[in-house]
Amino acid sequence: MPVELNAATIRTAPKVLLHEHLDGGLRPETIIELAEKIGYDKLPSNDAAELRKWFFEAADSGSLVRYLETFEHTVAVMQTPYGLRRVASESVQDLADDGVVYAEIRWAPEQHVFEGLNLHQVVDAVLAGFADGVAAAAAKGQTIRVGALATAMRHAARSREIAELAVAYRDDGVVGFDIAGAEAGFPPSRHLDAFEYLQRENFHFTIHAGEAFGLPSIWEAIQYCGTDRLGHGVRIIDDIQTTGSSLDDQIASAKLGRLAQYVRDKRIPLELCPSSNIQTGAAPSIAAHPIGLLRRLHFRVTVNTDNRLMSDTSMTKEMTLLTEAFGYDWSDLQWLTVNAMKSAFIGFDERLQIIDQQIKPGYAELMA
Repeated sequence: MPVELNAATIRTAPKVLLHEHLDGGLRPETIIELAEKIGYDKLPSNDAAELRKWFFEAADSGSLVRYLETFEHTVAVMQTPYGLRRVASESVQDLADDGVVYAEIRWAPEQHVFEGLNLHQVVDAVLAGFADGVAAAAAKGQTIRVGALATAMRHAARSREIAELAVAYRDDGVVGFDIAGAEAGFPPSRHLDAFEYLQRENFHFTIHAGEAFGLPSIWEAIQYCGTDRLGHGVRIIDDIQTTGSSLDDQIASAKLGRLAQYVRDKRIPLELCPSSNIQTGAAPSIAAHPIGLLRRLHFRVTVNTDNRLMSDTSMTKEMTLLTEAFGYDWSDLQWLTVNAMKSAFIGFDERLQIIDQQIKPGYAELMA
């Protein structure tokens, strides 16, 4: 008989995470300790439990702009090599404890130079921290592979510089590039120079699109910029017409628009982050999240955390919520996990190895 599905057993399942922000996954205790170390006195609370609650409540506003304001405090304590390295290491260890076997963790190097570091020092510190975390996990018998995504801020003008930085570290752990930040007023096409450079260098990139802004953002990310994946992409649902209130009725009546059809036909991965999407107003609830329809329509759906601190979440929690809302079983969770691994920015051979040696055997034990 299959192992019973619950949070405890889901935690043991192998997981793949493609959309996780380094500055959105700090431990509250670490924030407090780093703030004291550097003399940062603007934290809303110096009690770890209260601080955790504050981050969640402040981010739970239904506004992407308000959600992003919470990062002022986490970024503030990540301005030194020690702070960056410690946060990076703890992030990997926390993911490994949650059963993640492959993770791509993104952060914006340009956000960590306010106290004198240069971009290369920032990247060096984060990569060293990832290595520390992998080693610490290995010491506990856990296997996790981590790839870094260098992110440029879409409201700034450093995307080409960050793209060149990412490519410079392609053999040292940086596997891709991203742009992030408020979508409205800052279309991805403003960064064409960076994306054209990355394409010439045969380098992977993803673009935050279709979260707070709709179909035009997705269309630009794909057709103007040539993105490999869509960061969120949840608003692709706006290009799918359905009738009926039940999910079965919606599946039977679904009519895909030309953009939605293209995204599905091209197998463009959607980096969906259910809890975060609800907080930013991109989805009304877990039960009404477009992932239910998109998964049944066979889009390349992946499940992600986005910002574990702000959303008070984990991969285990996201998968648990989905099983409760949509009745997913182990085969559904394996499907989502394999989707994510297929969509990762590391080489094909390594992706296949993780699927064959970790993901499939792990789920086989749970489904036996």
